[in-house]
Amino acid sequence: MLKNELEKEIEKWTEKLNERLPGLKPEDNSGKEILENIKAYREDSKHFFQNDNLIKSYEALIWAWAFVEIGENLGHLTHSEKA
Repeated sequence: MLKNELEKEIEKWTEKLNERLPGLKPEDNSGKEILENIKAYREDSKHFFQNDNLIKSYEALIWAWAFVEIGENLGHLTHSEKA
């Protein structure tokens, strides 16, 4: 039961991240680094998911989302709806 719920959450938030990423634009060098980290954590999440390590997959996804929010809140990333 927990495994199925975790898989669904990972899939849902990965899809949301994939939709949001094209609209993220770095505003400075820190933004470029943050965007690279977001993409790296997304790939880590995918790798862990494919290897049935759902906890690490979800954890990497949480880190990716944290970087999105922090980058935007600090003004290093901006988001445009028209990507």
